[in-house]
Amino acid sequence: MSIVGSSGKNQESQDQHPVVRAEVEALKKRPHAQVLIIGGGINGVGTFRDLALQGIDVALVERGDFCQGASGASSHMIHGGIRYLENGEFRLVKESVEERNGLLKIAPHYVKPLQTTIPIFSTFSGILSAPIRFLTHKQGKPQERGAFLIKAGLTLYDAFSRDGGTVPRHEFKGRKKALAELPQLPANLKYAATYYDASVHNPERLTLDVLQDGEKAGTAADGTEHARASNYVGVTAVNDKGVEVTDQLTGETFTFTADVIVNTTGAWVDMTNSAMGNASRFMGGTKGSHIVLDHPGLLAACNGREIFFEHTDGRIVLIYPMGDRVLVGTTDVDADMTKDAVCTETEIDYFFDLIGHVFPRVLVTRDDIVYSFSGVRPLPRHDETAPGFVSRDYRIERAERTIGGSSVPVLSLVGGKWTTFRALSEHMANDVLAILGTARKTSTAKLPIGGGVNFPATSEGVEAWIASHTSGSVDVARSGVLLTRYGTRAEEVLAFLNDGEDTVFDSTDELSDREVLFMVENEQIGHLIDVMIRRTSLAFRGLVTSELLAETAAALAKPLGWNKEKVAQEIDHAIDVLARFHGVQVESLIA
Repeated sequence: MSIVGSSGKNQESQDQHPVVRAEVEALKKRPHAQVLIIGGGINGVGTFRDLALQGIDVALVERGDFCQGASGASSHMIHGGIRYLENGEFRLVKESVEERNGLLKIAPHYVKPLQTTIPIFSTFSGILSAPIRFLTHKQGKPQERGAFLIKAGLTLYDAFSRDGGTVPRHEFKGRKKALAELPQLPANLKYAATYYDASVHNPERLTLDVLQDGEKAGTAADGTEHARASNYVGVTAVNDKGVEVTDQLTGETFTFTADVIVNTTGAWVDMTNSAMGNASRFMGGTKGSHIVLDHPGLLAACNGREIFFEHTDGRIVLIYPMGDRVLVGTTDVDADMTKDAVCTETEIDYFFDLIGHVFPRVLVTRDDIVYSFSGVRPLPRHDETAPGFVSRDYRIERAERTIGGSSVPVLSLVGGKWTTFRALSEHMANDVLAILGTARKTSTAKLPIGGGVNFPATSEGVEAWIASHTSGSVDVARSGVLLTRYGTRAEEVLAFLNDGEDTVFDSTDELSDREVLFMVENEQIGHLIDVMIRRTSLAFRGLVTSELLAETAAALAKPLGWNKEKVAQEIDHAIDVLARFHGVQVESLIA
């Protein structure tokens, strides 16, 4: 995350790191690959996995942590993009719906069906303005979409989803039936349209699963690797010998070369290209913010479904439950790339206004916010086009760059979104294979991802799995946490926990010292904050305390070689990141 990472400034980097990292050593030992991918968000990681499965020698570097940028700051949705129909992006909608349906099957541990309801307050509104928006891609005067227009859109949306009934088709209900199901909706409601999309509750862990699939595919029986990846390694320049990369934890710099370079650094694609001496003007990202609420009343008002609607300014917004929390989002404003992306007070006021618009009798305050986050969408440059009408589709730009005395193709990804990461990665991989003159060996379309392999298909199956994986210090609750966190990869974690003495933390029953050790040995932990935000959902749910930070830092200290001073630095660093970027205030235990 910086000029060459997937999320801007290296907001979470710090001082010297005493432990030699095997992943970095693997890159230094053999500083060449057929393909070098820069950027460890979901699209870079997806391309890494796809190329590894084709037998390509591929390396990936990410300046921050994996999924630390826009990939980790999404609306946590896997969706077909019904609103893209109004933009005329039929190809994108079709691909998105197909990929949504596919991810429900190949990543069932993280991607879940999401019942979605659109409250509707008029019958014919928007019929005249919609064609104008379609033709001009300008917002114009906000005018809500009525039942007729929404019905037409959902009918077309369903037509893209005919693949054997992955999700049910939409249905319309009148005011009386709609209010019976969702009584907190406004009394002036006329209709409610309900359809299904999907959500991803753990985008960071899904990204790790995709990465580890690639690493596994790239490891031969004799231990040799043709798929290597490291976080906290950034591209800083290009010199006469090749691409200069710097270990962000130690400051050590070395040179790496590749036959093809893939730039998947999201909104920072242009900055990455500039760092490599190949300036471009592809990107025009917009900032999207969200808040997470601990509010039982709002949770009950949602009745287990996403509320997806058009606010008074014409912006499509959403409110939906994630476990026992409620996610509210999102904004869509042009991003200032010189500033860190954070959720502002103005945006919070906007969120409270939209909640009041759809649930007027539900009172929310700032005290209900347990977490906030913001990211920059990797959208293409859009000049006068309103942010809401900028295409969410992607394209791949090719340029040639002289590196180390050779002409090296550089492929830059412009655009892209979570839902289509697998198809996009396949497209990018195909372009790389064409350059290398290599044929594709396998498709990822039906290949289960990580802990989605043999994941129980029913709630009864989940309960049976949990019951059969309790032993020793692992009770039913802990087994359930591990299944949620890792999918069926939890079996590996359980075996690791049972292979030594394990102590569950006093501050939370969702983490233990030996599980933290498992993360260090298998998931590339660079900082304490990585565990809070991207290896668990503890920060997202507002469960981080000073005691938890202290216990986790103590568990990390020995395997990472941290002394007391470094432990204190990591705790202060985590407190600072939570406060500055996520609106979370945690008191330090250190005077």
